[in-house]
Amino acid sequence: MSERIGIASDHGGRVLKEKVSQYLRSLGHEVVDFGVPVNDADSVDYPDYAQTLAKEVSQGQLPRGILICGTGIGMSIAANKVPGIRAALVWDEFTARMSRQHNDANILCLGERVLNHDRALDYLHIWIKSEFEGKRHQTRLDKIRALER
Repeated sequence: MSERIGIASDHGGRVLKEKVSQYLRSLGHEVVDFGVPVNDADSVDYPDYAQTLAKEVSQGQLPRGILICGTGIGMSIAANKVPGIRAALVWDEFTARMSRQHNDANILCLGERVLNHDRALDYLHIWIKSEFEGKRHQTRLDKIRALER
C-alpha cells in the first residue's frame, strides 16, 4: 500500500535523504520533501526541519515521516518535543521493527554519518512494513499521551 511520507534533513543528512526518497518512490510512495536540497551543503539548524515535518505528522497532514541528520539524535530530540510525535532513532533491524510494533513510531530518524546507507534502506523497509501490535503497548502509548498534557 502506497502512502504519502514526509521527509526532511539538515545539511548532515542530505545525501541519505536523497537515497531514502528515491527508494520510497521506487516502492510507489509519494514523498513530500521539506528540505534540504541534496546539493546544498550550507549549515542549517536541524530543529527547524524537525519541527516542520513533525507538525505535519502531528496535525494529520501526513501519516508518518522520516528525519535524517548526521547521527539522527538531534532530529529525534527535536521532533519528540511536538505533541503526538513518537520519533524513533533506529540503528539496526531490531530497533526498526520494535519502533513500530511496540511504540507505533510515526517518525523514523536516521543518521547519515553513522549508518551504512544500504543498511539504512533495509531499516526503512522494515519500519514501513511493520505494524503496531496494540494491546499492552497501547496502554503505554496512552501514558505517553498523558505526559504530553
